Amino acid sequence: MGKFPAVIAFATLLPALAAAQVAPLAQRAEALVAKGESQVIAWRRWIHQNPELSYQETKTAATIAAALAAMPGMKVQEGIAKTGVKGVLVGGKPGPVIALRADMDALPVEEKTGLAFASVSKAMWRGRESFVAHACGHDAHVAMLLGAADALSKLREDLPGTVVFLFQPAEEWGGDDDGTPSGATLMVREGVLADPKVELVLGQHVGGESPSGTIRLRKGSIMASGDDFRIVVKGKGSHGAMPWGGKDPILVAAEIALSMQTIVSREANLVDEGPLVVTVGVLQGGNRENIIPETAELRGTIRTLSEKTRRLAHESVKRKAEKIAEASGLTAEVTLTIGYPVLTNHPGLVERVWPALERAAGAGRVLEVPPIMAAEDFGAFGAGIPTMYWFLAASPLGDRPGPPNHSPFFTIDETVLAVGTRALVQASLQVLSPRAPVR
Repeated sequence: MGKFPAVIAFATLLPALAAAQVAPLAQRAEALVAKGESQVIAWRRWIHQNPELSYQETKTAATIAAALAAMPGMKVQEGIAKTGVKGVLVGGKPGPVIALRADMDALPVEEKTGLAFASVSKAMWRGRESFVAHACGHDAHVAMLLGAADALSKLREDLPGTVVFLFQPAEEWGGDDDGTPSGATLMVREGVLADPKVELVLGQHVGGESPSGTIRLRKGSIMASGDDFRIVVKGKGSHGAMPWGGKDPILVAAEIALSMQTIVSREANLVDEGPLVVTVGVLQGGNRENIIPETAELRGTIRTLSEKTRRLAHESVKRKAEKIAEASGLTAEVTLTIGYPVLTNHPGLVERVWPALERAAGAGRVLEVPPIMAAEDFGAFGAGIPTMYWFLAASPLGDRPGPPNHSPFFTIDETVLAVGTRALVQASLQVLSPRAPVR
């Protein structure tokens, strides 16, 4: 990443000055978060029971807007990126402008947790009716950010700076055939970081990891980019008993799928540039056993932690598909859909915020972890400004891992909501505190 003056200043902050400025507000914030814990749980349960799919989060957005409007000093803007909500809290003292983000949307999954407040909602998803559930924890994200907004609003007179609260739609969208991007990209395009001009963005994500209540993060790349490809192999149909009369797209599609694996094993420099995943998730063609079809289709995903490797994979997927098809006298049409960017934590910002997260989770409960190959559109907020993202372990089984995100059985330990709310509040106070001059 490039150099960001605000974060360089953070990294060179005099520790004693920071501690002296943060401590009084941090103690008051701790008490406010504890007092608001039951409300955070109530918000989470209502949102959990009323999930909405990407760009359909109208009830969720209305609930968020109403809650924010009741907080002292909060200015609320609705309808950003279709259903997104923005709250702006201007502190009573001068200081930087920071943003905190939570995603709002649910998944087309049938919930099987057995919770008293489990979802039974249904909605249309890509032309078909589907069950809907908060199987990725976004209900918790919204509730914790509302809790943080409530606590910080009650400290506003002594708050040195401005906090922007971003409630983002459509993180699970991933882009679609109509060209609509996911919620973070659309919010940025619509200028959500411009008025006031945001200097950095913080975010968090719950998961089924253990021990429950621990926080996990790292400097640098923490989550992969996520791009998709679609390949249509065009051949010539014929009777399956006389294959010489046609050009079989299924065999060519299978050869392309196998060849994709050599991008990772023979082309990418995994030592210097980090891991790469190329997965074919769809390979289909034909509808009868004795007919060679006209076309066959492959769909897959590309995940990497390096922009250089990302470009290499894109070029190789296109080259292999087109040339393998050409070698057999067929053609291949390749469509690459650019999805989420690499999610990168600015090193100076991680150093700056780490002590605040330890205040929230407890000493020794903030852990450094390797990156993961899942993707998250939070990275879109980092185009030109520092970002930082952490994972909050929320297994309902305590010291044992719980069901993973996106599982119909996914749920959380609700006591972790207080940890996540504290993490957002304490991290905000840490980066809002006075900064030493750059040397």
